[in-house]
Formats: sequence, C-alpha cells, structure tokens
Amino acid sequence: MANKIHNPATVAAPVGSYSHAIETPPNARWLTISGQVGIAPDGKVGATAAEQAEQIWKNILAILADAGMGPEDLVKVTTYLTRKEDIVDSRAARAKALGNHRPASTLVVISALAAPQYLIEIEAEAAKA
Repeated sequence: MANKIHNPATVAAPVGSYSHAIETPPNARWLTISGQVGIAPDGKVGATAAEQAEQIWKNILAILADAGMGPEDLVKVTTYLTRKEDIVDSRAARAKALGNHRPASTLVVISALAAPQYLIEIEAEAAKA
C-alpha cells in the first residue's frame, strides 16, 4: 500500500502544490530529514534564495535516495523563509524537485535563520511501506 492523499470535498481545495493530509500505511518506514539550508557539498552557499532553494532540494533528494526513497515518499514539508519576496523562487525549486507530488506542507516567513547568509530552510518527513 502506498501513501494515500486526503483532500476531502468538504474542505476548501489546497491553494498551492500541497495536499491537506497524507496517510501512511501500517508498518511504513519513516525518515525525518533535518532542516536543510543551501550548503553545497563543497561548503558554498548560494547568494540568492533561488540558488539556495535549488541546493536544498538537491540535498533532500540525495538524502531520500540514500534511504532508498524518492520524492513520492515525502509526506510533510516545512519551509522557512526569511523574506516573503522569496516565496516564488522557493515554490519554483520545489516544483522542479517534486513534479506533481503534493505532500502536506507548511510555509512560514520568519525573521532569521541560524546564520545571516541562510535565506531558506526546509525540513521534511518521508514514509515508505
């Protein structure tokens, strides 16, 4: 059994590329991915939110692959942005990485992350039967 999407007709349709809920099958393996920032393997951090978001999704996809999972196994994604104007770039990088997959999601604009060069951070949870 695969993860099941829940977008009931009695609730307003999602306004973005997410689902209201994802149900995981019994005995699924869970993977919790710590907040990822836009650090490349060589230690460099992109100068823009778009560059950072693209690197973050590369990191998340690599972590999923290392666990024998793929983007279709993501059940929850939380995105933290330090600037509202970066929402479009964040969503574009997410769409490129996830295609049509719509995990449950939260996006929050906050005042700062752990270091001033970080403009975006994304944490995620995945489950696979």
